[in-house]
Amino acid sequence: MLVLLVLGTVALASAHHSGEHFEGEKVYRINVEDKNHINLLHELASTNQIDFWKPDSVTQIKPHSTVDFRVKAEDISTVEDFLEQNELQYEVLISNLRSMLEAQFDSQARATGHSYEKYNNWETIEAWTQQVAKENPNLISRSAIGTTFEGRTIYLLKVGKAGENKPAIFMDCGFHAREWISPAFCQWFVREAVRTYGVESHMTEFLDKLDFYILPVFNIDGYVYTWSKNRMWRKTRSTHAGTGCIGTDPNRNFNAGWCEIGASKKPCDETYCGPAAESEKETKALADFIRKNLASIKAYLTIHSYSQMLLYPYSYDYKLTENNAELNALAEATVKELATLYGTKYTYGPGASTIYPAAGGSDDWAYDQGIKYSFTFELRDKGKYGFTLPESQIRPTCEETMLAIKHIASYVLEHLY
Repeated sequence: MLVLLVLGTVALASAHHSGEHFEGEKVYRINVEDKNHINLLHELASTNQIDFWKPDSVTQIKPHSTVDFRVKAEDISTVEDFLEQNELQYEVLISNLRSMLEAQFDSQARATGHSYEKYNNWETIEAWTQQVAKENPNLISRSAIGTTFEGRTIYLLKVGKAGENKPAIFMDCGFHAREWISPAFCQWFVREAVRTYGVESHMTEFLDKLDFYILPVFNIDGYVYTWSKNRMWRKTRSTHAGTGCIGTDPNRNFNAGWCEIGASKKPCDETYCGPAAESEKETKALADFIRKNLASIKAYLTIHSYSQMLLYPYSYDYKLTENNAELNALAEATVKELATLYGTKYTYGPGASTIYPAAGGSDDWAYDQGIKYSFTFELRDKGKYGFTLPESQIRPTCEETMLAIKHIASYVLEHLY
């Protein structure tokens, strides 16, 4: 018992490693009413180091919306003075980010290895991909689709019973490094597939008739960095000639209206679109895999957080898709299904008008490749915890999201093309 306790503490200590920097930092929410408010926030962002949580950057702020952002301890008095002088109403969502980050690890599952109800580091997830495939050879196979900038292997799990020419659903997690609930969901999905196949009729039918391609962590380098150095990192970890700033926003790096709107050409920005579309090894690996398997892939699902939204194309433009009415009806039914378990309310709609315009996203790209059912999930919550969602919410978040994914899968099976 003692050994376990000691190991548990060690695991905790390393897990907390990246929390140290955030002592005294705060996360604010502002209600933005008009252009004047937007201009004030631009001014604030140009003079202070501000980390936008929602939307992703100051350029994406729209009238009649809320803005969540993180401020370093040393800038707090300056920022609060600025907000008060300009009569900008604000609410403090998180009053000390460090304590919130430490409170994330509140799971009762104190396993030293992999756990579905904990946030697992990459080393643990990588070992899990091998293990879960080895233990379930009739349902899961693991392949490598490429390597990351730092040389890590990008693993893909193919989940389903063997069969000829099966249609497939592709789902990825972990695009943005700090959105930890996302990889947790991909792992949960695989667990449920294995656990309920042959027991629950829907899952059995899905796995008999469909293949699921699951990419548990897309931005592996970034994810590793959130565990070792900076919990709030978002981008990849690639370097670019002519700048000391690191990383590209992978969800601005796809060849879909690339860098036209809602993305930045400045390498230091959080929404940097990269030097070219598919400049990131990760982006290219995913795009190459989908291009190679286009004939079979009928739906594309990408899992992000936070804000409880179900989005579909387009984000790179305010135009609507040709099957907009169908996507809207499917999204509506899906969020309705998700809410049946815990009453969690999601909003839904086309990306550009529902959240903000943003070019170069994987969902738009997949849709333009001919994948008719393309969705982005923004999982829990609405901002109380934001990216610091506690482990005790992994199970309920994943359970309700399973209902949504199963609803989409069932629809896709009935509407093969």
